[in-house]
Amino acid sequence: MSSHQGLPHPQRSWAILTVFCGLIMAVLDGSIANIALPSIARQLQSEPSSTIWVVNAYQLTVTVCLLPLSSLGDIFGYKRVYRAGLATFLVGSLLCALAVNLPMLVAARVLQGLGGAGIMSVNTALVRFIYPPTRLGRGIGLNALVVGVTTAIGPSLGALILSLASWQWLFAVNVPVAIFALALSRSALPDTEPQPREFDYPSAVLSAVVFGLFILGVDGLGHASLRIAGAAAVGGAIVLGWVLVRRQHGRPSPLVPVDLFASRAFTLAVGTSFCSFMTQMLAFVALPFYFEYQLGRSLHETGLLITPWPLTVALMAALSGRLSDRYPASILAGAGLALLAAGLLGLALLGHDATSLDIAWRMAICGLGFGLFQSPNNRAMIGATPPERSGGASGAQATTRLLGQTTGTAVVALLFSFDQTGAGRLALYVAVGMATLGAVISLSRLRDGSSPRHAGTAAIRDEPDA
Repeated sequence: MSSHQGLPHPQRSWAILTVFCGLIMAVLDGSIANIALPSIARQLQSEPSSTIWVVNAYQLTVTVCLLPLSSLGDIFGYKRVYRAGLATFLVGSLLCALAVNLPMLVAARVLQGLGGAGIMSVNTALVRFIYPPTRLGRGIGLNALVVGVTTAIGPSLGALILSLASWQWLFAVNVPVAIFALALSRSALPDTEPQPREFDYPSAVLSAVVFGLFILGVDGLGHASLRIAGAAAVGGAIVLGWVLVRRQHGRPSPLVPVDLFASRAFTLAVGTSFCSFMTQMLAFVALPFYFEYQLGRSLHETGLLITPWPLTVALMAALSGRLSDRYPASILAGAGLALLAAGLLGLALLGHDATSLDIAWRMAICGLGFGLFQSPNNRAMIGATPPERSGGASGAQATTRLLGQTTGTAVVALLFSFDQTGAGRLALYVAVGMATLGAVISLSRLRDGSSPRHAGTAAIRDEPDA
């Protein structure tokens, strides 16, 4: 794939709008359904425990399909896979809105998850070809800004929709957005050069089994009755994962991007990313229990006190993207995770007499730290790979995020199975340790120049913003 200088204006603006539309829908539908589970259970006359699969089916499908679809992006072009993902997501959303029973809804969520995986698997790869190299950090920062804002408003948006209409509209609202994005994508998105080769079907199936077993296994570890089965599933995932990696060695463009891990910069960026997203979910899952059980806050107060974190992430993400075009990612990401660890430690050390202001400014520090980390590290991960492997890097980035979040959730569940009263505070201490480990991994990139200072800053001032 030849060198590129991004898209010209105004095509660049339309292209990034198309990417943002898909990203917003995919991120929202990963969490917005949570708030509707009681309503879904009542209307479809199903057990509350069974309705959990409305959420699990989407998350599991997205995770197991990311790497195969990113490989298809390399083979057929990122635009084609993205548009196919949008079309599939559109059909899945429509079927979710029309579902008349739980099995139909879960099946529609699987289809929606397949579409979401198509969107997310090549999202960052497309950003790489939308922006010129000197502005890649800015583009990734805007991506992170959209994710942060979407995450912040997701629960509130879901509650607003449910206050005005039935749960079906949580999915129906995607339909016009997906139609708009699909129509716009035909002319707006960049046409990247395909790399014709045979798709590795056996590896795709094996990859899906490995990630499926891992996710189900770590989820089972958090439940006493499923702990043995969960451990067996994780063990099976590790063994099959080893077989999968062995199968990928020597292939020119492997489905599982083992070739990219030959780059120390890419490997360390992935390790840093896993630690950070595990930290994020450790905190997000534990904090509501911690605020209510240890600090005596009401449900309403808890919702307000959590808000400073995602809001400051959103505010910091775009700025850190610009900074990553000028300064080493190792320093920015390391400093961000150190800030995150400091904020979490401050929260863990709070006493019963803590005021709302005491909590809020510590949450804001956590958000600033995570926002400072995210864009530079993502830029380093994508920048450490050749353009023709952008799909593999994009898929690895999204997979690492989901695996880190899944593992963090499972660790909190495991802690609560041993000690329901004090698990919230203990989970925060574990999160401090993971954030600190991530900061150390990030800063280690300085030793061999794995995170070089980016050139071309003068050219940035001469171009208009997207």
